[in-house]
Amino acid sequence: MPLTGKGTTSRQGIRRGEKHTGGRALIVVVSLSLLLLTLGTREGPAAVLSGARSVFQTVTMPVRYVGSLVTAPFTAASNIMANLTTDQETLSELRAENQRLVARNAELEEAALSTERLEGLLELQSAYKLTSTGARIISGSSDSWSATVVIDKGTSSGVAVGMPVTDSAGVIGQIIQCGPSTSLVRLIIDENSGVSAMVQQSRAQGVLKGTATGSLRLTLIRTDQTVEVGNTVVTSGLGGVFPKGLPLGKVVSVEKSAGALYYEIVVEPLSNAESLEEVLVITAISEEQRATAEDIAEADEQETSGLTKDDALKPLEITEDEDESTDSDW
Repeated sequence: MPLTGKGTTSRQGIRRGEKHTGGRALIVVVSLSLLLLTLGTREGPAAVLSGARSVFQTVTMPVRYVGSLVTAPFTAASNIMANLTTDQETLSELRAENQRLVARNAELEEAALSTERLEGLLELQSAYKLTSTGARIISGSSDSWSATVVIDKGTSSGVAVGMPVTDSAGVIGQIIQCGPSTSLVRLIIDENSGVSAMVQQSRAQGVLKGTATGSLRLTLIRTDQTVEVGNTVVTSGLGGVFPKGLPLGKVVSVEKSAGALYYEIVVEPLSNAESLEEVLVITAISEEQRATAEDIAEADEQETSGLTKDDALKPLEITEDEDESTDSDW
């Protein structure tokens, strides 16, 4: 019985303590409410709303964070689908624009290259004071045993058989047939070609001939004359067909056989016939562009090997069949 009385007293004390604790909490809440109300009254309705908004945001922040994590994948997927739709709609436009830009870039590059080539022709024309007319190559050799090209100028443009033809680097050939609006040009690399030439550095004179392999041979240069690899070969002006001093090629090989009177000289042409596009046709030669009397005297002194003086003065032999102007074009 005494134990029972003590236990009952303890439980009642606990209840009273809980009531006191709950009462104190209530007092604290009421006091805070009165304080917020007082502050809100002093600061106005805006302050009350601001405080309430702040409390709301603080309380709901965890919920909003969890919600954003849940909806993020769906939002990303929606954005991806929108982007895919946009890409599909604009892909064809982008491709078309890219093709247009590529074509325009190629057009500008071609125009720049053409301008560069024409500037080179004008520089050659000005440097050598050439009386000439411009022409464009429209086709190459029609067979495998000759080196010729066809240009888009003929007799109606004042072009005639025998006229020299150059590109921006120098001499490339000579006209051997003419039509009203086109002409056939034999290139100097053709094995039937021959041009009176000299080594620019030593002034040694000879004849530059084409070969079946497309290289050039400088013949009739005596072994007591000076010729070195890298020397420039130019037209000598003998014969009055080519203006004196026009570039022809570079010496790439000089050989002297035992007991030989003449060098074996290989010359590389300055131009590649396959890449030629625009050319100059030299329509007239002035007296200053012809070989001088001194040049002719030096040529007379040089020995010829199986060639007469008249042969040496024929820079490019044109056969009777070739020396014709035709009424039809190729």
